[in-house]
Amino acid sequence: MKISTQRLWTVSRAVLLAAVGSLGCQVCPCQLAGVQAPESPGGASVPSAGAPAVGGGTLQNVAYDWKNVTILGGGFVSGVIFSPVEKGLVYARTDVGGAYRWNGADQSWIPLNDDLPRDSAFMGIESIAADPVDANRVYAAVGTYVKSWAGNGAILRSDDRGSTWARVDMPIQMGGNENGRSNGERLAVDPNEPHILYFGSRAKGLWKSTDAGVTWKSTSFPAAQDPDNMGIVFVVFDKSSGSKGKPTPAIYAGVARTDGSLYESTDGGASWKLVPKQPMGMMASHAAFDSKHTLYASYGSGTGPNDVVDGAVWKYEPEQNAFTNITPAAPDKANDRFGYGGLSVDAAHPGTVMVTTIDRWTKGDEIYRTTDGGKSWKALGAKAVRDEAGAKYLYWDHDKPSSVGWMGDIDIDPFDAGHVFYVTGQGVWGSDDANAADSDKPTHWTFRDHGLEETVVSDLLSPPAGPVLLSAVGDLGGFRHDDLKVAPALGMFHNPIFGSGSSIDCAWAKPEIVARVGQGGQGKNGAYSVDGGAAWTPFSSNPSGKGSGIIAVSPDGATFVWAPKDGPTVYSRDRGATWLRAEGLPDPAKTPDWAPSNIKLAADRVNPNKFYVYNVMTGRGYASTDGAAHFAVAPGALPTLPEYNLGAGSVHAVPGVEGDVWLTTGKELYRSTDSGKTYRTIATVSESVAMGFGKAAAGKTYPAMYVVGKINDAPGFFRSDDAAATWVRINDNRHQFGFVGVITGDPRVYGRAYVGTGGRGILYGDPK
Repeated sequence: MKISTQRLWTVSRAVLLAAVGSLGCQVCPCQLAGVQAPESPGGASVPSAGAPAVGGGTLQNVAYDWKNVTILGGGFVSGVIFSPVEKGLVYARTDVGGAYRWNGADQSWIPLNDDLPRDSAFMGIESIAADPVDANRVYAAVGTYVKSWAGNGAILRSDDRGSTWARVDMPIQMGGNENGRSNGERLAVDPNEPHILYFGSRAKGLWKSTDAGVTWKSTSFPAAQDPDNMGIVFVVFDKSSGSKGKPTPAIYAGVARTDGSLYESTDGGASWKLVPKQPMGMMASHAAFDSKHTLYASYGSGTGPNDVVDGAVWKYEPEQNAFTNITPAAPDKANDRFGYGGLSVDAAHPGTVMVTTIDRWTKGDEIYRTTDGGKSWKALGAKAVRDEAGAKYLYWDHDKPSSVGWMGDIDIDPFDAGHVFYVTGQGVWGSDDANAADSDKPTHWTFRDHGLEETVVSDLLSPPAGPVLLSAVGDLGGFRHDDLKVAPALGMFHNPIFGSGSSIDCAWAKPEIVARVGQGGQGKNGAYSVDGGAAWTPFSSNPSGKGSGIIAVSPDGATFVWAPKDGPTVYSRDRGATWLRAEGLPDPAKTPDWAPSNIKLAADRVNPNKFYVYNVMTGRGYASTDGAAHFAVAPGALPTLPEYNLGAGSVHAVPGVEGDVWLTTGKELYRSTDSGKTYRTIATVSESVAMGFGKAAAGKTYPAMYVVGKINDAPGFFRSDDAAATWVRINDNRHQFGFVGVITGDPRVYGRAYVGTGGRGILYGDPK
C-alpha cells in the first residue's frame, strides 16, 4: 500500500546523517534502581563544566556474541543477485544495511558488511556482481550518497563469497540510497572473460577493469555526464556474441534518459552508440538476454523507487534490429499510473520472463509472467498465497500482509525455474513454485527476510520489569519484544502507527507506564501505555511543532515531558490531555527535516520532580526541580555540536541514583553528581556519541555503563563496571555494524548490551 512504502523515504533521510556521522537518536537510560552513588572517580566534585578530566585505567577487550533482535526486515532490499554458476548461491543488496548472502540450509540471510565502522558510508550497496566462472568470487560497488558533502565510493572484491573483502577506493561517488537504487545491475562481469568488469556510474560515465577489479579506468562512453546523478543503471553482456577466454564483443548499457536509454557496443566496449529504433519517452531500468539471444527490458518514466507514473516492457532482437512492445498491462495516466521495475528471464527456458510493476498505488502492484516471449501474460497476484512468516507488522492494521510497493527487482533462479525472489520496501518475498502459474495454479510466496534486519533505530529502552526491550525505529514506529529471537506477535506499535518513531521512555518506578513520540501517526504524534507497551492510547492533544523529538517520563509516571522537533518543550500531568510550556528553556533551533532536535532531555530515575536538558547547539545545561514547570540554566559551558552531528548529544540519568547525570557530547563524556548544576569530563573518553546503563556486575552497586565512542582514542562499544574508572571494549573490528547511534544495557541481565544502528536493525551482545 502506498503509505507504508512511502514511509521508507524517512529511512533515506535519517541515514543521510549516518554518512556524515550523526543520526537523530536518543538512548533511553532506563536501568537499575536502588543503588547508592559512589564518589566521583578521581576525587571531589568540580564547580563547573569543562573542569579537569577524571578517570583512568587500562583498556581491555572482552569477547562478546552479537545477534540481531528479530524484527524480520523493515527496509528496502534494492536487489537480489543469483550466482550463474552455483545453485543456491544468492546475494542481496540493501540501500543502507549492507550486503547479504543467502543460507539455504536455514532459509536466512548472512550479513556481509558488519566489519564496517560507524563513520563508513559503505553500507549503501549500489550494485553486486557474482562472478560467472568462480563461485567464490563476488564484487560489490559501495557508497551511500551522491551529494556535495559525501565521499567517494569503492569497489569491494571477495574470493570467499563475501566473508572478507578487499577494497579498491574509486574516484567517483556511488548512491546506494539515492533514487534509482533498485535499477541494475550497474556492476557486471564479462561472462567470457571474467577478468573484465564494467561499472556504470551515476555522474562520471562507464568504468572498466581488466584485472578482476583491482584497477579501474574511465571509458569514452558517450553519455558520461548526468546532472541528475542517475547515470548508467545497468550493463548487460550478450554472451553468445563471443567465445570463452576472449572479451565479449556485444555489450548493452542502460542510461537514465528518456531521449534514448539503450546503448550498444559491438567491439568490446571500445565504442558505443544508441540502439536504433528503440522506444523513446521512457528510461530502461533492467535488461536481460535469454538463451535465444533476445534482450528483454523494463521501462519507466523515472528511475524510482518513487514517482514512476508510466512504463512498458519491450523485447529487442539484435539480428533483426527489431523492438517489440510486449507490455503486460498499459498504464492509464488518468486512473492507473505506474511503471515497470523488476525484470528477469528464465535461463533454462527461453521466452519465459517475469516483470513487476512499480508505484502502482491505485490498483496495487502486480507480478506478470510470460512463457511465450511476451505474446501473452499471466498476472500472479489474484491467486497468490502469502505467508508473512511471523512478520506481523506487515499487516499495517489490515486483514492481509503488505506484499507490494517499491517492487524494483525480481529474479528467477537460473537452476530452478520455480524459485523466485522479488523485493519490496520492507524486504524480500520468495516462491518455490512461481512456475505453477503456467498451469493456472496458485503460486505460494513467503516473506524471506530472516537475518536481513534493515531498520534504522532511534531509541531503545530495556525496562526493569515487563518486556525485555522496547524500541523506536524509522518507518515502522517501534516494537515491544518479549523474546529477542522472535518477531513481535503484535507487530509494530499501534494506535497510532507512526511513520517513524523517535523516542520512548518509561516510568522507572512504575515501568508499566510507557510513553513514545514520533511522526506520521495520522495527526497523533504521541501515545502512552499502562501495560508495558502492549496497548496504547494516543495523547489527546499535541503541542506545537512537528512532533517527534524526545519524550521523558518521571519515575512515578505522573509527568510526561516532551521536547518536540520544532516547538517549545512542554510537560503534561494528565497523560497528554493538556500540555504546558516548560519555562526557562529556549525554543529548539530551526534545523532541517533530516536533523534531530538540539534539545536533549532526560528524567531523573529516582526523584519525580527532577528533569535534565542539554542544548547541544549552545552548549548549555538545564535542570528542573519542580516537575519540569521551570528550568534553571547551569553556569558552566558544555560542548556544542554542528547541525549534522546533533544526534551525538544526549542526556542520561542513572537508575537508582538521584541527581547522577551523564552527557554524551560527540566529544568527551560528562558527568554531574549534583543534579546537573556542575559537570566534569572523564579523561579516558575522547569521543562519546551514545550511552546507557545495565545491571551492575556481581559485587557492585553502580549500574554497568555502556558507551559508543572512543576510549583512549580507540573506537568501539565499551562497558564500565566502576562508574567510568576503567573500561573494556565489548565489540571487535568484525562486529561494528556500520553506523551505531544508540546503546543501552539490560537491567536484568548483567553484561548484555543493545545497540541501535542506521540500517542493521537492533543487535544485542552477551559476554561469551
